[in-house]
Amino acid sequence: MAQHHHHQESGPALSRAAQTTLEAAGEQWTDMRAAIFDAIAALDKPASAYDIADMVSNRRGRRVAPNSVYRILDLFVANNLVRRVESSNAFIANSHPGCLHDCIFLICDSCGQTTHIDNDAIASDVRAAAQASGFAPARPVIEVRGRCAECD
Repeated sequence: MAQHHHHQESGPALSRAAQTTLEAAGEQWTDMRAAIFDAIAALDKPASAYDIADMVSNRRGRRVAPNSVYRILDLFVANNLVRRVESSNAFIANSHPGCLHDCIFLICDSCGQTTHIDNDAIASDVRAAAQASGFAPARPVIEVRGRCAECD
């Protein structure tokens, strides 16, 4: 199985890794981008752009527009800092932003806990099946819904 493990960053180390990755891509790490990333990284479940805007607004003491949050989230997703859970239009921090893989999410229907796993063999098979059908996959996202070990 082509599954491998990464050093999972958290806290300030995760913010530094995200900043390094974004700056290496030629983008700036602004105060607003840092605030939005830190809000996402503090969560253990995916959050919507509106939830993130509320969190950042409360921390900053002034309203942050969800439109601004969406633009920054799009930048973060494009640069692999944040993953988008397609089925719920929610976002979760990537704990290893320097490493790019197709997304495989395990989503608990009971508590909402979402776990991101990397398995290059599965992702490769999905890409190959799409290509065999004449489809050019850009960024496969696989979501497996069910119950986590804590809720089972």
